[in-house]
Amino acid sequence: MPAALLGIDIGTSGCKALLLSVEGNVLATSTATYGLSQPYVGWTEQDPVLWIEGACKAVAKVMDGCGDVELICIGLSGQMHGLTPLDADRKVLRPAILWNDQRNAAEVAEITQKAGGLEALIALTGNRMLVGYTGGKIVWMRNREPELFARMRHMLNPKDYLRMVLTGELATEVSDASGTGLFDVKNRIWASGLIETLGIDPRLLPACYESDEISGRVSIEGAALFGLPAGVPVVGGGGDSVIQTIGSGVIGPGELQTTIGTAGILAAALDAPAPSLDGRIQMFCNVAPSKWHAMGVSLNAGGAMGWFRSILAEAGHGKDLTFDEICAAAEKSPPGAKGALFLPYLNGERCPHPDPTARGAFVGLTTRHDLADVARSVMEGVVHAFHDMHALLKLMGIEGTLIKASGGGAKSALWRQIQADMFECDVVTTEGAAEGAAFGAALVAGVGIGVWEDATQAAGTLKVLTRQAPSAASRDVYRKAHSIYRNLYPALSESFSALNDRVFAD
Repeated sequence: MPAALLGIDIGTSGCKALLLSVEGNVLATSTATYGLSQPYVGWTEQDPVLWIEGACKAVAKVMDGCGDVELICIGLSGQMHGLTPLDADRKVLRPAILWNDQRNAAEVAEITQKAGGLEALIALTGNRMLVGYTGGKIVWMRNREPELFARMRHMLNPKDYLRMVLTGELATEVSDASGTGLFDVKNRIWASGLIETLGIDPRLLPACYESDEISGRVSIEGAALFGLPAGVPVVGGGGDSVIQTIGSGVIGPGELQTTIGTAGILAAALDAPAPSLDGRIQMFCNVAPSKWHAMGVSLNAGGAMGWFRSILAEAGHGKDLTFDEICAAAEKSPPGAKGALFLPYLNGERCPHPDPTARGAFVGLTTRHDLADVARSVMEGVVHAFHDMHALLKLMGIEGTLIKASGGGAKSALWRQIQADMFECDVVTTEGAAEGAAFGAALVAGVGIGVWEDATQAAGTLKVLTRQAPSAASRDVYRKAHSIYRNLYPALSESFSALNDRVFAD
């Protein structure tokens, strides 16, 4: 009976399960989609029941589709920063507050002030407390929902809620813990001094493991619910933004990873932590125990494309255009989209502008622009945001001479070519990277069970599938376009803030 590894990723729009052979071949994948709730402007919530229902469906499909395999280990991944509050009976107290939720700006300011200011906070954790981080949500609950907060006994991020249901264990691991803003990234432990200063009961926080450590085993109840054998080991896993780096084969210097999922991520693996002075670049623990992870995160990437698709559908385009059809239309527009620029800040922004009031904008439109130009400007706007983050990485001494593209957006040859042209370096895709965090989770499970010696060996097994070189003909256009793009947020930020006045609320 062939041995296999299972990766499960609790995403924002669906749960993906992936079965991987110990030779590194993807045997089966399945995704079960679900929705989210946005009850107020800037709020994003999800019922954790949806995660479990989605996971059950996705896991059942991949296991049923592969015949007889011996499942030897399970790896977990999921959207980061989501606060899942539980009572003493481990029952969910309220819908989970998600990573892109923008409600807790006041609490972030409160945390920063209590820590002694931004510089002092970064010294404690390696990061600023960004709006959207779990720590700010805990304080928000204490300030705004005191009755519920008084009943809270446990806090879990999304993938760790899945772990609890699957194994009965309350646990997390270093990459997801980094994203709470309450973790000492340099020393890979909870930042107990900050937690005490904020008056947060440390017992709310789960035990923390390295990503490849076994953190539990499938319980009898979990086996019955998911249709899996009881006793299968489950490793720590990783937050999706971090674990995708190993899934793309990014583990050494000089390599950058771009991920176009709902959010957009530019990341690099480091041999030592190197926090940015102002904390706009996030410094997390890597899923490899001896490495760290630097990244910038834009809240709007594939999500901006999804928004654009929905706008076209509502406008009565005649049919709902697919992702591929929009990309095909964009290919008809030249580099630079005839001078149309798109700021993709549809849900506020995190990097390089930590501003929950930021808004999306089209700039430079004229009557000569058509669907192809606007579609291309949306795709280019996402890459301009990556390029903005790259400037911050370079200030930290982190250079990139090769981009490894991942996420759903990596399936577009045009989006990869825009990246190559704007960054002026080769862009490659590697085997399995398009499968996203579930693939990385399966690889980390393999490291945890000894299939691969370490994360470096696992990443080294991935084959290059595509390669795109930069076009010299596009260089001057993109250099000029980006010089204009990077000045737009400073010029518009005051207007963005004004547009968030309650007079414009729903």
